[in-house]
Amino acid sequence: MKDLDNRLPLELTRRRFCAHACQAASLVAFGSLVAGCGGSPTSPSGGSAPALPSVDGIVSGGRVSITVDASSPLNNVGSAAIIRASSGSYLASRTGQDTFAVLTAICTHEGCTIDGFQSSTYVCPCHGSQFNVNGGVTKGPASQSLTQFASTFSNGALSFAT
Repeated sequence: MKDLDNRLPLELTRRRFCAHACQAASLVAFGSLVAGCGGSPTSPSGGSAPALPSVDGIVSGGRVSITVDASSPLNNVGSAAIIRASSGSYLASRTGQDTFAVLTAICTHEGCTIDGFQSSTYVCPCHGSQFNVNGGVTKGPASQSLTQFASTFSNGALSFAT
């Protein structure tokens, strides 16, 4: 049996060329679709804002608690932090001397973890969605507000039910 490359070199070369050209065109088309959406939920292609300081939360009895003392990033009114706990990630901002707004840190657009904060606005790193300290959308592509959790502040401890 003759080697096909010896019998039909021009046809096989055309076939290979067409196959590779179709593969390349498919990859380019798929890449432009992903880029048009802003990338994957983990790629930083959206908004940029200074990163939030992180605080570890303690989960007990369905509640998350953190200590807010002089060394806490939540010590001053207007400050914000991301709380990382075994039950998830949460955004907290100090809205008054004894009041806080606590939100889910998961963007409602594509599930990225929001980790930026600037000018009283949370910024999603993936696609640039922005939210106010109460979780309302101030800039899309997200169209739904972040979930807000009722919180209490007493004796230097912030706590909220999850």
